Amino acid sequence: MHPPRRLGAVRGGRARSVLSLAVIMLVLFFAAAGDAAPVPLPPRPGPPAHGPLTIVSLGDSTVSGEGAGDYEPGTDGQHDDWCHRSAVAEIHETHLPGVVRTVNLACSGADSSQVGLGTAVHYTERSQTAQLAALATHDRVVAIVVAVGANDDPHFAQVLNNCVTAWAERGSCSAGFEPAWQQRIDRMVPKVVKVLRDIRSAMARVHYQPSDYQLVLQSYAAPIGPNAAGSLLSLAGCPFRESDLQWVRSTAVRVLDNGLRTAADQAGVRYLDLARAGLGHEACSGGGTNTSNEWFTRLTVAWQDITNQQRVGHALQESFHPNARGQAAFGGCLSQFLATADRSAACLAGAGGVLHPAATLAG
Repeated sequence: MHPPRRLGAVRGGRARSVLSLAVIMLVLFFAAAGDAAPVPLPPRPGPPAHGPLTIVSLGDSTVSGEGAGDYEPGTDGQHDDWCHRSAVAEIHETHLPGVVRTVNLACSGADSSQVGLGTAVHYTERSQTAQLAALATHDRVVAIVVAVGANDDPHFAQVLNNCVTAWAERGSCSAGFEPAWQQRIDRMVPKVVKVLRDIRSAMARVHYQPSDYQLVLQSYAAPIGPNAAGSLLSLAGCPFRESDLQWVRSTAVRVLDNGLRTAADQAGVRYLDLARAGLGHEACSGGGTNTSNEWFTRLTVAWQDITNQQRVGHALQESFHPNARGQAAFGGCLSQFLATADRSAACLAGAGGVLHPAATLAG
């Protein structure tokens, strides 16, 4: 006669049997799973897969097309929108393989607070970067070109206005601006960096990686220079002192360019230097009434607006900006630059005077 088994031993044996059965079932399950097709993961959010390939410009008058005419409906003072976006603006003169759409979000007179993210409103329009992000949800944005900074601490347009006033008063403006010009540029740099970082942030929110698009900061070409015809140093075209013309081209624009290059480096974006792009093509360089070789407008008065109370304040707005020829020249250089992998370049005249992006600067 066998002695009765202890209750704990019975329970232990049953527990081992249940554990063994569970192990066998798990082995069979994973073996079967190994033969099954893997469960597909949802696609990573990203740029629109089927949207039109698009390049976009953001910034101020130099890229909006101010001075080139043929402004988009609604941007020539209608409902107080004076963005002056031209149908022949630089971005529309830029061509890349596969790109079927060019969009100009730049607005004449805009500063960094209106280009970057924020609540600032300029000529009735909200943040350009916010507009870009909305566009990028249905268009496949492959390149963004930005020109910003001149309307911040440098107040470059106001500098030119002051120089005209100095001419009328038989004085000079450059001596007054020179001592603090570098400080103005230094204060501008972090504001431009913020704009560029805002653009990166806004694009990330709509699922773009930095590698999905090119981001280019470009500088400003000098609209006037010391080679202006003497007969035009008046209200007939370019009312500036010769010393001020020299300072604008040789100092003001160069220092501004260096500051923007610093901003591009700090933000980690590409940089296109236009400081010398207009050499020989400045306003009034043609002499007399010959403007065929000039890429910038001379002193321009919209006479039809002089008697219009709502428009008279903008009657001189087009003065000393790239004209249609200038926009086309800059667009051609930008096209070539976007097709390269160069981190930075300068638009310089090559054969036949055509601009091309030079990867290294001389002098």
